[in-house]
Amino acid sequence: MIFKSAVLLLAIALFATSQERIPPQLAPGFDTIQESSLRADLTFLASDALQGRLSMQPGDAVAIEWIASEFTKAGLKPAAGGSFLQAVPLLEYHPDRARSYVSLKRAGVEKKWQFPDAFGSFPSDVDITAPVIFAGFGITAPELHYDDYQGIDAHGKIVLIFDHEPQEDNAASIFNGTGNTRYATARVKILNAQAHGALAVLIVAEPNRKHLSNRERAARIGGSVTRATPIPVQALADDSLHTPSATISDEVAKELFAEAGVTPSGVQSEIDKDLKPQSRTLPDTEVTLHSRNSSEIAGNSYNVVGLLEGSDPELKAETILISAHHDHDGMSGSEIWHGADDNGSGTVGVVALAHAFAHNAISPNGEKPKRSILFVVFASEERGLLGAFYMAAHPLRPLATTRAMINFDMIGRNETDSDQTRGVLQIPPDTTNRLNLIGALYSPDYQRTVEKENKYVGLDLDDRFDHESALNVFFRSDQFPFVLHNVPAFWWFTGFHPDYHHTTDTADRINYVKMAKILRLAYLTGFQFAGDTPAPKFIESPKPKS
Repeated sequence: MIFKSAVLLLAIALFATSQERIPPQLAPGFDTIQESSLRADLTFLASDALQGRLSMQPGDAVAIEWIASEFTKAGLKPAAGGSFLQAVPLLEYHPDRARSYVSLKRAGVEKKWQFPDAFGSFPSDVDITAPVIFAGFGITAPELHYDDYQGIDAHGKIVLIFDHEPQEDNAASIFNGTGNTRYATARVKILNAQAHGALAVLIVAEPNRKHLSNRERAARIGGSVTRATPIPVQALADDSLHTPSATISDEVAKELFAEAGVTPSGVQSEIDKDLKPQSRTLPDTEVTLHSRNSSEIAGNSYNVVGLLEGSDPELKAETILISAHHDHDGMSGSEIWHGADDNGSGTVGVVALAHAFAHNAISPNGEKPKRSILFVVFASEERGLLGAFYMAAHPLRPLATTRAMINFDMIGRNETDSDQTRGVLQIPPDTTNRLNLIGALYSPDYQRTVEKENKYVGLDLDDRFDHESALNVFFRSDQFPFVLHNVPAFWWFTGFHPDYHHTTDTADRINYVKMAKILRLAYLTGFQFAGDTPAPKFIESPKPKS
């Protein structure tokens, strides 16, 4: 027994000496990040009492008040007009699929499709009938010299577009090789169609895809997607996006192309060949979007925001964002979607860092951040990144002087094979010490800073999600609205697992050792961002690695 103890102590000593010692002026805050406190906070946040923290429900209201109280304890300043709460006005509704449809009228004959061949959601009832124009992938990217709207007039029409981006299997593609750019997501495409005067948008999975469609991928997750009581849909009450859309199946898209003299597959092949637009009017193709909701209500959720003001007279006007989201998927009957990893882990992480930075700032030998740090826990991420989009549209501090964003979403588990990723993504055999960083395409400087600070922590850093497009990961968390505003923003993420969006995502399954290491790395990285060194640059027109 004595021999075993000696070996253990030697192993611990060797591990300690394998990591560089952190600068002593950062130690007071660094040392506050402990597995025991993370476990205690997350056990509360993911408990039955909070009922899965569904947006606009009592359990999430408790989470909001708890975060605000922790920011108060940490000594942060209220950042929303004297409050820790930035109200996010929302519209909540239940789409009525039985009364909603997309129909095609051609040569006096009408064909009608409902879910799963055609479906969408919109906060109010929709009745739109118009001719259809095909606009390729729906992308206008001047810096890439690509525009699907070149030579067509979408004004007053329903626009049909492909999902994703051209050449997504081509590592040399101008659209981030095999990864995603900002143009790949439906919201950006619908806003682009709206800017071109479209009345509505139809989206179909690209016909030559080598992966599941978004609907097929979501259905494979199961859990909250397939539960008996559907989760209500939410939208921002004052959203800049006010154009309805619907997703249609491959079969419906073929029907719409029937009089065009080309097929969807053939058109995609032409676009992928040389990136020349293949947009065109679809002759004798008039479509109706008809959607109804069974209920519609208005209400608020809240972004929780606290400020640690910078110490430098000039640099304190600049901002570092450290963020997560507090909501999850609530309850259905007696079942609770606890959301420990998603995203109790991130919420607890932001709270822990608020305490760490604030403690370091008041410690006699501690360093104070020179730039200001805004700690944010967003509302209604699960309903469409709504709190983040709201803050990006109504920033509490100027986005032009926001220098970097550290966003936590699921930082508590080991990445393991799941229905969503099986056959799509190669998962390393051992992920117990692995952290995925998402966003380096738009800020290599940011990536280099994290890698440099990792010498003190020793995590395995992984960028796989920057180089795949099937899972849409790049735009599935709260950093994305800020990337759209040219803020260097990364999603810190430990990966998917079989408990993702299931009732089994509980606090007892968290890897607290790894979670603490991730937060320590974020603490050190945040201090670098908040110091007087040059801030990471944002690359507006990135090029794929050769």
